[in-house]
Amino acid sequence: MLISNANIHTMTGKVIASGSVRICDGKIDTVCAGSLEPLPDERVLDLHGAGLYPGFIDAHTHLGMWEDGLTFEGDDGNEETDPVSPQLRAVDAINPLDRCFSEALAAGVTTVVTGPGSADPIGGQMAAIKTYGERIDDMIVKAPLAIKMALGENPKTVYHGRNEAPFTRMATASLIRSELFKAQRYMEDLERSKSDEETDPPEFDMKCESLLPVLRGEVEVHFHAHRADDIYTAVRIAKEFNLNYVVVHGTEAYLIVNGLLHDQVRVLAGPILCDRSKPELKNLTPSCPGILAKAGIETAIITDHPVIPIQYLPLCAALAVREGMDPEDALRAITINPAKICGIDGRVGTIEKGKDADLTVFASNPLSLESKPLCVIVGGNVAFGGENGANAAI
Repeated sequence: MLISNANIHTMTGKVIASGSVRICDGKIDTVCAGSLEPLPDERVLDLHGAGLYPGFIDAHTHLGMWEDGLTFEGDDGNEETDPVSPQLRAVDAINPLDRCFSEALAAGVTTVVTGPGSADPIGGQMAAIKTYGERIDDMIVKAPLAIKMALGENPKTVYHGRNEAPFTRMATASLIRSELFKAQRYMEDLERSKSDEETDPPEFDMKCESLLPVLRGEVEVHFHAHRADDIYTAVRIAKEFNLNYVVVHGTEAYLIVNGLLHDQVRVLAGPILCDRSKPELKNLTPSCPGILAKAGIETAIITDHPVIPIQYLPLCAALAVREGMDPEDALRAITINPAKICGIDGRVGTIEKGKDADLTVFASNPLSLESKPLCVIVGGNVAFGGENGANAAI
């Protein structure tokens, strides 16, 4: 496919006016100013000056884990029978035929990170996936991308109701530490058995095996934390085990900017378009992402779908702009920033040669309330719009 006459918002720091993008085998092959001659049998999409953007990225959702319109039958996000479950895999629960995937595409959201909820101190493995496809194995960008760990109110609420641990924040942190120490010892014993023929390897432990990539820094930890004290607990645990970590939600992160800067904490901020449904959200404000970005903290905006439906990710970015965030920072917060924070920027987040051909077309500002994508391309395939409606508008 050849896309021509496009105002290309590469998200690399430059906008190419009246440029062209060539797609080959699902990847971006060429990005340039001016026009290119079409190749034989190459489909040409003339944008007539419309804006071309990278596909939007939502770095924290539960898409496909809580199916739309269903209760228990479609609820596969929280196991709630074992507070320490790093071995659980999101890819075994995601239903890519849930209609919310289509709604994501229609809003220009082409990549999401999805996975377990926050009922358990260690909830399982998050995955980065495309929103276009019918078989999850073909949609994976990276899995596991992260291990989900939860601090604060949610684990307390779930297990207090069962009269089981953890009752307190102390117990939640202790359970996480205990499993990490166990996995650390398991790793040491495993390495010792490889270097010493007389030493037997430890008995196989699936939970410990699941945490080995975390301890090696190969897989991130995504810490659910709203309150400032819970954010600092995440930082404390991460330092103890030298974890590659990200703070998810960070509702009170704007109150502790200096501390976050000192520790170079990355924040997936949100949801910001919701009510204060529990005590730890009492300081929620949609100005948070803008405050973090202006301070130099690497920030992405998230929906936490289904808390905020996935199709409102651009609306959340627009709301952040209304509350003081720089518009370019807001666009970065739903494109390149989440890709960088989640370690998938080698494939998505910008319009550059070699990246996945995930693109959205807008006739006007994508952060405007009235704006909708004319066309959405995923892996070089027209996933929304195109000849069935949007092409006429283009």
